[in-house]
Amino acid sequence: MKKLLIPFMLLAVLVISACGNNESNSGEEKDADDDKKVSEMRTYESENGPIEVPADPKRVVVLSSFNAGSVMALDVNIVGVDSWAKANKRYESYLTNAEEVTDESLEKIIELEPDLIIAAPTNNNLDKLASIAPTVTYTYGNVDYLTQHIEIGKLLNKEEEAQAWVDDFKKRAAQAGEDVKAKIGEDATVSVFENFDKQLYVFGDNWGRGTEILYQEMKLAMPEKVKEMALKEGYYALSTEVIPEYAGDYIILSSDGVDNSFKETETYKNIPAVKNERVFEASASEFYFNDPITLDYQLKFFTESFLNSK
Repeated sequence: MKKLLIPFMLLAVLVISACGNNESNSGEEKDADDDKKVSEMRTYESENGPIEVPADPKRVVVLSSFNAGSVMALDVNIVGVDSWAKANKRYESYLTNAEEVTDESLEKIIELEPDLIIAAPTNNNLDKLASIAPTVTYTYGNVDYLTQHIEIGKLLNKEEEAQAWVDDFKKRAAQAGEDVKAKIGEDATVSVFENFDKQLYVFGDNWGRGTEILYQEMKLAMPEKVKEMALKEGYYALSTEVIPEYAGDYIILSSDGVDNSFKETETYKNIPAVKNERVFEASASEFYFNDPITLDYQLKFFTESFLNSK
């Protein structure tokens, strides 16, 4: 009789054990499912109308590089960015685990499992991107540069943090402007040049490169020729021969380092700002944008450069 009971007892143990394992596995699967759950959704009023976006986005892909710095500054995780943002040394510490992507690398973006995509209206495949995750577009220059940061704050449900940074930045930049004008004079003019891909450009007051800080916040003066040619469009391409016409008492010069031969010409060397050592040089890749990370760097760069100038 005892021998007959043994198989039944073993069977019971196996059944109980299997049930326990199933419960354990179910628990593990449930935890894994919970990790994959998208946060609750909310409605964001984008420039193209209302769109449902995560209330607390965890994995963001940014294809519009001029928005990337705002996302980083608001401490939101970026899993994919375009090559322009990826090449910016100021962004390196924020993008350690981010992949470089384009609007054509759809499979790669799918693998990144984003819960939000930020793009520009000019990006390709917007419909396909929207099928991967909620996709919000921003047109560069549609709003001013500080309002743009606040808009990103609204999108990421961090409007208060964005507004607080803007308020603080405006105070710091205004004070810097007063300090700099006390050093260089109220009427001293400043030009912003960039040498990119063997072409020289001069900039107005709203095209990155620190122009927003210098002209809008610090209230420094712009040469008349720059106002005439670059203020409306934001930038103007020029030849080496006419640089003196656009040069202010001080020059901000950013470069991609590809070809700086123009600096060896007599035309350039005889510009008063050059002769007086009033040219402040920066890396173009660190100066392109006008997001909080870039602006904080530019403000420090300008303050130190002007206050330590001759």
